[in-house]
Amino acid sequence: MTKPFNISKHLVVRAYKLVKANAGSAGVDEQSLTDFEGKLKDNLYKLWNRLSSGSYFPPPVKAVAILKKSGSQRILGIPTVSDRIAQMVVKLVLEPELEPHFLEDSYGYRPNKSALEAIGITRQRCWQYGWLLEFDIKGLFDNIPHSLLMKAVQHHTQCNWVVLYIERWLKAPIQYSDRRIEERNQGTPQGGVISPLLSNLYLHYVFDKWMQRQHVEKPWCRYADDGLVHCKTRIEAETLLEELKQRFAECGLELHSDKTRIVCCNVKDKQYPTKSFDFLGYTFRPRLVTNQQNNTLFIGFTPAVSKTAVKAMRQETKRCKWHLRSELSLEEIAQSYNPVLKGWFNYYGKYTPDGLRPVARHFNNVLVKWVMRKYLRFKGHKIKAIRYLENIAQNSPNLFAHWQQSKGFVVV
Repeated sequence: MTKPFNISKHLVVRAYKLVKANAGSAGVDEQSLTDFEGKLKDNLYKLWNRLSSGSYFPPPVKAVAILKKSGSQRILGIPTVSDRIAQMVVKLVLEPELEPHFLEDSYGYRPNKSALEAIGITRQRCWQYGWLLEFDIKGLFDNIPHSLLMKAVQHHTQCNWVVLYIERWLKAPIQYSDRRIEERNQGTPQGGVISPLLSNLYLHYVFDKWMQRQHVEKPWCRYADDGLVHCKTRIEAETLLEELKQRFAECGLELHSDKTRIVCCNVKDKQYPTKSFDFLGYTFRPRLVTNQQNNTLFIGFTPAVSKTAVKAMRQETKRCKWHLRSELSLEEIAQSYNPVLKGWFNYYGKYTPDGLRPVARHFNNVLVKWVMRKYLRFKGHKIKAIRYLENIAQNSPNLFAHWQQSKGFVVV
């Protein structure tokens, strides 16, 4: 029997493998990936059958509250495992159609684009332009108008089943922990597989293309709902801010007043109060830097890991409680935590790596406590424990990822 929609079984299997690689928790049906894999062939066949016949209707998304850095809560919408696979199927078809149209300075949630690239181009432009408008969109995922978003989707794809299922996902209700169901008439759930792609598509027209038309002379950089625009003068930045407020309001969005501001990047300007901004875990501000050509020092507007990011890394190390894991060897701790340390140092150490010294020192102090707890001869003897680890670091400098990056064992 011919199906209304021609969807390959191989595409569904590929989508499943990608969802599995990303892991994730269970949705409203409480079915985990492990549960789903208990009857993998049957579950994938059922999903393919329903997608191909047009009878697939997404279940509600599970509301999960997570704590933001500001202390407030953000509600994530977690789809079921089957629904994540279905969304991945659509993403695999739609993303290649959209990518050629997206602009170079859009970096978030895109293949072959990285946050470090966004940091690098921003660093370069801060040296070229004296002023910057930093903006953040308030509740982007919750407020995208469905009608305008679907207009953009239909403009880029002729695939009927892609359009059909995106419409159904946008309308899928959200279910809270008390089983309360809430209907949705705007937004796309933050936590869905397809949502980042849809939000990028919407902002492509709301901001990216608008800037290309209206302010071609002003370079910009956007990572999801966080954006930067470089200006030559303060007046340019102030005028642009008012225009952006109006533009976003016309498109059903609002700028976050606490996270949108004008920054002076001119290190010679001593009067304007705002001389720094945070972007993707880095703080940009005037710093003493070295001229690589003649080895002289000067003040430049450059990025380094932010205090917020350093605090988060230290808290993550505290949460692991390595100092209490005396049943482990030093090699086992290294094997377990090195991927985390390597990720931190590769990302936050790309620019101004000295900013990570507090992170390295903190973890080294944790190791000192571990030595004092594990070995009776070091109990109450911190200096001896430090010397013991210094000797290990000298003989095995590659044991821990941060020893490689910070050139040894340092606790002060």
